[in-house]
Amino acid sequence: MVDDLAPAMAGSVAPSAVGSDAAAFAPTTADGAADLADETDDGPAAARRETSRLCLATREVTPVARMLRFVVAPDGTVVPDLGARLPGRGAWVTATRGALAQAMKKKAFGRAFKGKGRADPALPELVEGLLEKDALGALGIANKAGRVITGTTRVNEALQSGEVAVLIHASDAARDGAAKLDALAIRIGEATNRQIAVTECLSGVQLDLALGRANVVHAALLAHPTSAGFLSRVRKLEAWRAS
Repeated sequence: MVDDLAPAMAGSVAPSAVGSDAAAFAPTTADGAADLADETDDGPAAARRETSRLCLATREVTPVARMLRFVVAPDGTVVPDLGARLPGRGAWVTATRGALAQAMKKKAFGRAFKGKGRADPALPELVEGLLEKDALGALGIANKAGRVITGTTRVNEALQSGEVAVLIHASDAARDGAAKLDALAIRIGEATNRQIAVTECLSGVQLDLALGRANVVHAALLAHPTSAGFLSRVRKLEAWRAS
């Protein structure tokens, strides 16, 4: 999460001269009627009410659940705003590494923010780090709610109980152990007429730190709103990395 950036954003936004390429990236939407005003929202309160926005990179109107908001910091740099809480007008990009790279290549932030907004070359790495932090934070919340089971034997038992919503494997877990649990998850899902989500994009070290336990290789999240919150965030991280 990037809420800790909010205090620094309270001041006025310092200008930063950035070239634009409006001709190469002409503003259009699905109906071809967009203008430059469509490229930024009216601030965080309005942004949280949005259901879809125009992507700076793809020029397509996309659900905000699959997008990332960016604002201009006081020093003129473009920063991600995962929670849509940072002050100022925000511009939106589809939440994939490829879309952000395209927006940066086209200098779309400079155009959207009217010459203000410098996209640092390390911006993609910053975004990925924040997405990881967001997913791990949500996992920690689910753990505090008592919805996380760890250990191969206990995960196996939890799966058979029919209460598991999400199955987690460390990205560095042995394939045979993960495959056995995956097969069981499929069988249980078919028997209960529902799908058990599976993810393996977080390392064992990251899982250890998020859960405050050692040597976490496999984990299960029981059905609960906090588990759903983790799943939505980890899916966003996976989508980011996939492109």
